[in-house]
Amino acid sequence: MVDVKSICCIGAGYVGGPTCAVIAYKCHNIKVTIVDLNQARIDAWNSDKLPIYEPGLEEVVFDRRGKNLFFTTDVDAAIEEADLIFVSVNTPTKKTGMGAGMAADLAYIEGATRRIAEVATRSKIVVEKSTVPCRTAESMRTILEANSTGSIHFDILSNPEFLAEGTAIKDLLNPDRVLIGALQTPEGISAQKSLAAVYQNWVPEDRVITTNLWSSELSKLAANALLAQRISSINALSAICEATGADVDEVAYACGRDSRLGSKFLKASVGFGGSCFQKDILNLVYLSQQLNLPEVADYWQQVVIMNEYQKKRFVRKIISTLFNTITNKRIAVLGFAFKKDTGDTRESAAITLIKDFIDENAHVAIYDPKVEHEQIYMDLAEPGVVDNRKQLEKSISICGDAYEACKGADAVVIVTEWDEFKSDQLDYQRIYDNMHKPAFLFDGRLLLDAAQIREIGFKVHIIGKNELAGTA
Repeated sequence: MVDVKSICCIGAGYVGGPTCAVIAYKCHNIKVTIVDLNQARIDAWNSDKLPIYEPGLEEVVFDRRGKNLFFTTDVDAAIEEADLIFVSVNTPTKKTGMGAGMAADLAYIEGATRRIAEVATRSKIVVEKSTVPCRTAESMRTILEANSTGSIHFDILSNPEFLAEGTAIKDLLNPDRVLIGALQTPEGISAQKSLAAVYQNWVPEDRVITTNLWSSELSKLAANALLAQRISSINALSAICEATGADVDEVAYACGRDSRLGSKFLKASVGFGGSCFQKDILNLVYLSQQLNLPEVADYWQQVVIMNEYQKKRFVRKIISTLFNTITNKRIAVLGFAFKKDTGDTRESAAITLIKDFIDENAHVAIYDPKVEHEQIYMDLAEPGVVDNRKQLEKSISICGDAYEACKGADAVVIVTEWDEFKSDQLDYQRIYDNMHKPAFLFDGRLLLDAAQIREIGFKVHIIGKNELAGTA
């Protein structure tokens, strides 16, 4: 077992940055160096404005930065110094080639692994931190073992993250579990104990779960797939609720009281987003196909199909309610991040909705409290959506607050559940007074007190609720 004194994390993104910052925060005796080839990102980590927004992250980083927490582009020096190396690079869904649209692109994983093999002059523990397909560690092990010598040995561990954006620091400080997978060899088990000892500086021993390497890799995909499945299930029921007069909140509450089900992730919405759910489900679909399990692949594919259906259904409802056309109408979209308390926009439902609004020749006014304006333009200006930035700027306006976005609007659409959009936070009377009449409001996040909003004069549609049933 190695007494870990120096950790290197390759990748300064949403996973590597917060995870290793918390390790430094809790383990003052361990030097933690986070490396990335992106100079601008490293500069941001070393500045007063961090590159990602996460509640509690600034406190952690500012407390340890320059003491035992460092951010640098000097990848080789950090690799050489480290006893243990986290590989936390991006694993996007492949856009071309075999498995395009479903399989994970492991080019960054392979590149980081080869860099470790080339640079290391002593033995290392190498930890998969990125979300990867089952058996990825096998390819990493092959590369590293091909570069091992009598004096240099590499041990591979799988340590998937189970962070929820918006609560990542809380999740890291008080995790449900820490999962560490290792080859069931004496060396693998020894390396597993070394990483477990790092986490046990603050995580109770019974929450540090040790498994074989392959179980650990699959557990990450399985956990996200099962969570996404719950969201798609309640969203499927939300469509039935709207058609029958049932109330999706009441249905979810009744079901959630069953101890076998529980209440978490039974909140209907316009659809799930984020960097993990869709990517991991598609990864599972591809894995099932490769294992010649077509029925299993079809089962998980349906979770993704249901998610896309929910977004398209919401758009159709908006258009039909606005007299079957939104051409030249101003649609105010409140929220662009995929959920509250994060600036992350990956796979956000807002992107799909706004692209559809643009296709219908609407003018879209967008406000989000944490997403940078340039990020919104980047997400909406993907090839095939609009020809160029100037054309996009004719179709959208990015606003400084909700009141600016809603001024002169024909409809307001709530897409992200930011607390500031709640009925008791925003002045909806002020918004109503400055809108075209009739003033329509579409709540895609079950955020509002419908009865209160209707009293003001709004025509309200809340996802999963039938307006004619008079539900609130």
